[in-house]
Amino acid sequence: MSAELSADAGQRAAKSKKIATKPKKQPADVDRNFDDLAHRFKRNVYDRLKGDIRLAILERDLSEFIPEASWAVEADGVAAQPMKILDAGGGQGQFSISLARQGHEVVLCDISAEMLKLAQQNCLEAGVADRVHLHHGPIQSLPASYREQFDLVLCHAVLEWVVKPQELLQTLLAFSAPQGYFSLTFYNVNSIMMKNLLRTNFQKVIDDDYKGYRGSLTPTYPREPEAVYQWLAELPLEPLCCSGIRCFHDYILEPKHRMNEPQQQLSLELRLSRQEPWRSLGRYIHVLSQKIA
Repeated sequence: MSAELSADAGQRAAKSKKIATKPKKQPADVDRNFDDLAHRFKRNVYDRLKGDIRLAILERDLSEFIPEASWAVEADGVAAQPMKILDAGGGQGQFSISLARQGHEVVLCDISAEMLKLAQQNCLEAGVADRVHLHHGPIQSLPASYREQFDLVLCHAVLEWVVKPQELLQTLLAFSAPQGYFSLTFYNVNSIMMKNLLRTNFQKVIDDDYKGYRGSLTPTYPREPEAVYQWLAELPLEPLCCSGIRCFHDYILEPKHRMNEPQQQLSLELRLSRQEPWRSLGRYIHVLSQKIA
């Protein structure tokens, strides 16, 4: 065999091997730590319109049903009745900071040290570092002294990354004070299914293959809404409202079009977030409940 033919054969073999190698799925037996993706979350989610939509819907829901969380604060920037809040898996602190600006006291817990570094920086820049207390570790490592202490417990975009979601919900409820509020968002499997259908990734839908690959921002465990609703129904919680987050924004196929008319997009997302079928297509779903004393 000539040197040229041998080189061609080697290149074909290498190319074949490259094609055959698939990205590894995220581990399915451990809760996700985002030390490796903290800065990608900041660039791809929090600093974009999708982050603005998320915050707008959460603020709207809490303001409507929790008088103490109204974003119409006192003239001096402090809420009339400051709350004690747990932000479980609070990441870089975007929502914690929004609440701390009202004068509320927040404990932000996260398993990722890199996320907490960004949260600390964000709190300092926002001038609320004295109101946001950072706890590094899994939610299950929170001190027992916090039990039944929090007026509001937040668990946003965490449920889809943990191995035992029902146990997590029970743990969080134990930290909620009697008649405390529980704000939960989770990644909706219906949305990733629709996204793959629109992109003609039909085999993924046939195989029910929605788990993200390592290095991906797609969660390990996209959740079936009906399953989550059932888990919540088994707990001493009274549902207050349910909203879809990003009911159409994430389905805009052309990336350059996702920033078209941002104020109109935001307004429409708010308008459609509680209407079916749009709510059930939200990339995330927000459920706000109150603990039954």
